[in-house]
Amino acid sequence: MQTQAEAFYWADGVLTLNVRLQPNASSDEITGITDGRLKIRLTSPPLDNRANRHLVKYLAKQLGVAKSSIEIISGEHSRLKTLRIRSLQQLPSWLQPA
Repeated sequence: MQTQAEAFYWADGVLTLNVRLQPNASSDEITGITDGRLKIRLTSPPLDNRANRHLVKYLAKQLGVAKSSIEIISGEHSRLKTLRIRSLQQLPSWLQPA
């Protein structure tokens, strides 16, 4: 069983998030943590960087931060990505322990 701690690291208002992206999904949604990564399903295809742009836009809306606060630091051409999110005031409820 994987823990939430493997999926993210939170310190000083900066969230480092390990993501498993599923493009071409039927809807945009965060489905939970699988294999130490937050699984996110997006409707956009993985062509011409569209899925990455959609991921940044979707997370910015979910977290209430500007798109410029989100940076893909690894996995730009992969489904497994690591993102750094700055200017975050608090950890989102979907990452907090139950």
